[in-house]
Amino acid sequence: MEKFETSIEKLIDLLVLKIPSIAIGLLLLVVGRYVIRFVLKLIERRFERRDVDISIRSFISSIIRFVLYVLLILTAANTMGIQTTSFIAALSAFGLAVGLALQGSLSNFAGGVLILLFRPFEVGDYISSNNGSGGTVERIDILYTTLIDDDGIRVFSPNGTLANSVIKNYTKITSRRMQFSFLVSYDVNMKVARETILAIFEADSRVLDKPQAEVVVGELKDGGVVLIARAWAKRENFWATRNEIAENIQDKLDATNVSFPVTSIKVLSDQA
Repeated sequence: MEKFETSIEKLIDLLVLKIPSIAIGLLLLVVGRYVIRFVLKLIERRFERRDVDISIRSFISSIIRFVLYVLLILTAANTMGIQTTSFIAALSAFGLAVGLALQGSLSNFAGGVLILLFRPFEVGDYISSNNGSGGTVERIDILYTTLIDDDGIRVFSPNGTLANSVIKNYTKITSRRMQFSFLVSYDVNMKVARETILAIFEADSRVLDKPQAEVVVGELKDGGVVLIARAWAKRENFWATRNEIAENIQDKLDATNVSFPVTSIKVLSDQA
């Protein structure tokens, strides 16, 4: 009986000694809860200002909320004198195992976050990338971006690869440059050929005055001189203008013994 009373007294003494730390831990939990709410509101306002996609907004907010509450609970438990070392080690090992198992998916997730935050393209934009994917953006998800290519095929491009590649966004430009290459015989008068091509550009109202159209010598070959003709058109008129001008140039130069073996197109912005 005396041993039991002694144990009770020791327990009471221990609780009395722990009351300050327990009170501080509980106070920390209460204050920390309000601080976390305040931080989450600031982050939400920041997302709204940046017009971040609603799906990625809620997902990131959930992750931040979970991390902050875990840190708060561990801090409060440590303040109360509860050993948290083993719990942190187990949590770290679990996180490492999950990270290794989902390495590819995490890369795609990070790429999706970057795309949705910085918005190099949006739904409806026509893009291409050096990873081989290209087309009109149909949907941007957290792991994959869905594209409709020129053949009407739905392409699912991993966001990790897409975010780390060079992306060309054709929708964001206001004008595009058309470039034609001609192999002109040495018998042809270069000045006449140049003036003929420039006259075709000038006659088409869809060709922009600035930047100015030009015809330059690109290369000297055994079979003749390579002339390069460049002109600009608005993005929405580009393909129709390019195709009609190619036909007009071919018709005009047929009589001057000019062959037309190569047509190359380069896409640039009007500020390039």
